[in-house]
Amino acid sequence: MSTGSIFLLPNGTFFVELFVVLVILWLVTKYILPPLNKAMEARQEKIRSALEAADLARAEAAAADAERDKVLAAARDQARGIVAAAQATADQVKAEAGGRGQLEYDRIVANAQNEVDTVRQRAIDEASARIGEIVFELVAKVVGREVDQSAHQDLVREAIAALDAEAQRETNH
Repeated sequence: MSTGSIFLLPNGTFFVELFVVLVILWLVTKYILPPLNKAMEARQEKIRSALEAADLARAEAAAADAERDKVLAAARDQARGIVAAAQATADQVKAEAGGRGQLEYDRIVANAQNEVDTVRQRAIDEASARIGEIVFELVAKVVGREVDQSAHQDLVREAIAALDAEAQRETNH
């Protein structure tokens, strides 16, 4: 058996390589990992903040929807009350005056319809304005920079037009 090279016994090269690997590991843990960890923590914080902002925006949008529904329901109830009052007044006038009562009835119903339209339009305008503001604020928060409001006015006008069209359909049905 020769004593020149025994595979299991480490020689000087092994210790030099072990020393180089340990130095590299020390350098990586000392200078490379801390900035990487900081960057990962900053990214996690940014993501968490974005998720919280999105949750808040969702809650605000839900609250705005609830408020809009409440205003529309109140307007519908008021409209029903106005129409019911107009109907009662018209019936009384019709019973008292006959032909003159029919003309009075038509006038009262037209006034009531105008009031209903005015109240409904006011409710839609208030809800639309509030929704536009909330959406604009949410977009600004989620995007994280200032949004050009004039560039987005067309979208808000389209939403208001859609609400008006829906209200017209409800009135016609």
